[in-house]
Amino acid sequence: MNTKQKFTDLKCCVLLPTYNNHRTLEQVIKDVLEFSNDVCVVNDGSTDETSEILSRYAQLKVLSYSPNQGKGWALRKGFEFAKSLGYDYVISMDTDGQHFASDLPNMLQALEENRNAIIIGARNMNQESVPGKSSFGNKFSNFWFNLETDIKLPDTQSGYRVYPVKAMENIKFFTRKFEFEIEVIVRAAWAGINVIAIPVKVYYPPAGERVSHFRPFNDFTRISILNTVLVFLTFFWIKPRNFYRSIKKKTLGK
Repeated sequence: MNTKQKFTDLKCCVLLPTYNNHRTLEQVIKDVLEFSNDVCVVNDGSTDETSEILSRYAQLKVLSYSPNQGKGWALRKGFEFAKSLGYDYVISMDTDGQHFASDLPNMLQALEENRNAIIIGARNMNQESVPGKSSFGNKFSNFWFNLETDIKLPDTQSGYRVYPVKAMENIKFFTRKFEFEIEVIVRAAWAGINVIAIPVKVYYPPAGERVSHFRPFNDFTRISILNTVLVFLTFFWIKPRNFYRSIKKKTLGK
């Protein structure tokens, strides 16, 4: 069975949230279309040539709005959009050229083996081209995720992910920016959805060519505030809840 048919059979689409990535967007679309006919794009208020590029590909399913709301909001609206089109799963990819569409078959294989899981495409953060702030931010994020869920992952910030959107439909989310990618995996883990990782390739262009909408001060502040809230909930709600459930299970098992 070819990869395109697998996407259809699994009710899975590729989800591309994008904001002002016109320099890399078209190549990402071309690469993805080699592997899937099921492609959804969320145009998160782009003000560049994004709309013109998207208009060239009639096979894309496009959701556009303005003004720009942030990556987390684009993902949340993308999940709703995909579900409305009948998809049970999405594979999210960034449109800055960092991710390789050639890893999509491996992501699909992992999905076939783990239907109730968020699957993160873990990058090799030790390669020389990785910016120092990205490496630090990833280690920072991995530490807090482990504290909040007791799950160890090598990369909690990668945007290359499989999301079981149908299984996640009753989970409430509150964040809208980059911190959403932390909130979603923590809340999913709390809801009993597995969170696992598989290795993927990554490309970091030379410093002068990088396009990033991540604002270190603002976004690290938001992430820190989110983790403060999540740690509080972990120790005053999740851990007591899990302890109570384990006691109840043991009692009922006697």
